[in-house]
Amino acid sequence: MSTLFTPLKLRSLEIPNRVWMSPMCMYSAQSQGPEAGVPTDFHLAHLADRAAGGLGMVMVEATGVRPDGRISPWDLGLWNDAQQQAFARITAAVRAHGSVPAIQLAHAGRKASVDKPWLGNRPVAPADGGWTTVGPSAEPFHDHPAPAALTVEEIGQLVRDFAASAERALAAGFEVVEVHGAHGYLLNSFLSPAANRRTDAYGGTVENRMRFPLEVVEAVRAVWPEHLPVLFRTSATDWLSENAEDPREGWTGEDTVRLAKELQARGVDLLDVSTGGMVHDASIPAAPDYQVPFAEQVRQETGLPTAAVGLILEPAQAEEIVSSGRADAVFLGRQLLREPYWAHRAAEELGAGSRWPDQYGYAVARRG
Repeated sequence: MSTLFTPLKLRSLEIPNRVWMSPMCMYSAQSQGPEAGVPTDFHLAHLADRAAGGLGMVMVEATGVRPDGRISPWDLGLWNDAQQQAFARITAAVRAHGSVPAIQLAHAGRKASVDKPWLGNRPVAPADGGWTTVGPSAEPFHDHPAPAALTVEEIGQLVRDFAASAERALAAGFEVVEVHGAHGYLLNSFLSPAANRRTDAYGGTVENRMRFPLEVVEAVRAVWPEHLPVLFRTSATDWLSENAEDPREGWTGEDTVRLAKELQARGVDLLDVSTGGMVHDASIPAAPDYQVPFAEQVRQETGLPTAAVGLILEPAQAEEIVSSGRADAVFLGRQLLREPYWAHRAAEELGAGSRWPDQYGYAVARRG
């Protein structure tokens, strides 16, 4: 039997299989006005189609907990009623196809206010619809404008913003919430000494650098139902300390194990393990499975369930990752943009039996 297509239970939620859609920004929401950040018909069709593709869980892209928390002006948000109501259509559609609806809540920090990637991903100035970014310190990302260093009071407000968005996510019908703590965005930038130069209770030691992300997790867990899971996405390494020729200090796999233990103690149910994004010029050895060892390390050293992500392309590859115990599930990203029905192909190749929607299954069964 295929382990990849067996259910995974997190708290009281049973996810039908272990092939999940990774959150991927589509840059397709309205950027300004009352419709800013509201999911559109594009998002509904895009996400429902991936659910019809046989995935166990479909996770909505990084969704800003406040307007200036979005990566770009065209990203989704969840801070008002219009957004919440539009998301309810999406969760219903995802669930109707037998998949679990999930959402990633995020603040982009010093990497926010940028253009769409196919238009250059350049910073968008406030005069052009962008905004002044924030971070742990006034340390810019690459050639972006320097962010404003957050005050302690502003950090407290952001904790409340994450909790408020989590409450809206629940009301919209999501069954899984993930806190985005990866890829150089706000929570990740607090963790890494490459971006966090604070000297107060939120900087310096690793305990202090973990403080803000852990406060966010505690606030989200407090408003999320006990029977439903909370996930955390992390960049397990900045790929700085792994490079002997790079003198910059960064976040490491060992730091991630330490963070995972703290997250687990605060009610996080699974760690979504990615890497990178803190600096623009890190040397990253990207290849199939290159991030899997970090998920495996966390799983082995803490017992916390993990999901692996990154260049997982073929069914046999994904099956090996899960069946060997290197991770409990896999997140697929760009491969699902290229092949929305990857999970059906994988189930057939692995002999698990695919669960096509009735409207499609009849045609699929009558090949030729």
